[in-house]
Amino acid sequence: MRSCGIVVEYNPFHNGHRYHAEKARELSGADVVVAVMSGNFLQRGEPAIIDKWTRTKTALQNGVDLVVELPFSWAVQSADYFARGSIKLLQALKCDTLCFGTDSDSFFDYAKYGRFFIEEKQAIDQLFHELPIGWSYPEKMAEVVSRLYPQTQAFPPNHILGLSYAKENATYAQPMEIFPLARKDQGYHDEKLVINQFASATGIRQAVLAGEDIAAFVPNEIQEELEKTHVTWEDFWPYLDYQLRANSLDSLKTIYQMKEGLEHRLVERGSNNFSAYLKEISTKRYTQPRLQRLLTYVLLQVKEAEIKTEQKDSMLHILGFTKKGQSYLNSKKKQFTLPVAAKIGQKEKEQHFLTYRADQIYQLIHPEEQTIGRFPIRV
Repeated sequence: MRSCGIVVEYNPFHNGHRYHAEKARELSGADVVVAVMSGNFLQRGEPAIIDKWTRTKTALQNGVDLVVELPFSWAVQSADYFARGSIKLLQALKCDTLCFGTDSDSFFDYAKYGRFFIEEKQAIDQLFHELPIGWSYPEKMAEVVSRLYPQTQAFPPNHILGLSYAKENATYAQPMEIFPLARKDQGYHDEKLVINQFASATGIRQAVLAGEDIAAFVPNEIQEELEKTHVTWEDFWPYLDYQLRANSLDSLKTIYQMKEGLEHRLVERGSNNFSAYLKEISTKRYTQPRLQRLLTYVLLQVKEAEIKTEQKDSMLHILGFTKKGQSYLNSKKKQFTLPVAAKIGQKEKEQHFLTYRADQIYQLIHPEEQTIGRFPIRV
């Protein structure tokens, strides 16, 4: 069975995501579409607006055949680490092809770029370390790539992720064949909702919070779920505020990615809600996504050793599958290069304790969430 891998978050799942799954199958000629999906906390350091099981079920009803969870240690990371974990799982699942959305407005050879990045790694690393200390990581990488690989000029979010996927994919002896898919209609951060166009997940989340109608942009089951409940950072603010107040500066210094004295910046504040607090502590150097990831680590009290342990002991946690997805699992599982977990028991809990803890924290706001002993969703 020919397979196409996609990397997703579905925050929330919308009609553009259905289009992605359909085009991934069409462009790659795949029998099966395999999605690696972030769990209950996401790449930009945000809690998922809907839990991972609901998102899995909707994906399986709308073009995806198999959903595997991206562990917390890879999911809540900058683009390069997020891509590394995602490609690692897709490679372990023996996917033949890779399809991702791109904001690039012209043809770009991602496979060629991936090979370039591997061949010129020494020059890239040298230039990266020569750039000013005050620049953020995305700014440095954009400058490095524009100097050494001028074929790429703009760096919108999905293009940056595409570059990360490409260079990670190129490190494997048998890289997946890449099929980039141009984004249609709204951009990644566009908040405007236009009838008969695909909306961005950002725009849909803003509309949900404003109480606006989103029926034209999402499947019915997602609309119904969001009308019942939705999770935001504001829900977790009391718990984060407690951690910031209860921990000493020395204790905060032990949190993963707490560098350059950031613990001082985090505790010197006057805000009483998350949105105001994030604006208060953000700067050009310390971007909101970077700080949101750091605050997620504070909320969960994440240490570097835990990140490394979970990344080293990665597994394939199956969240759900269709009949085609089940057939793919049955035909390929002996070839998989990582252990498969159909459900989380005591052994799997210990192996992926950080992801388990993230689910436990998510349950503070969404009590219906369940991890231990839950079998994959079948559609």
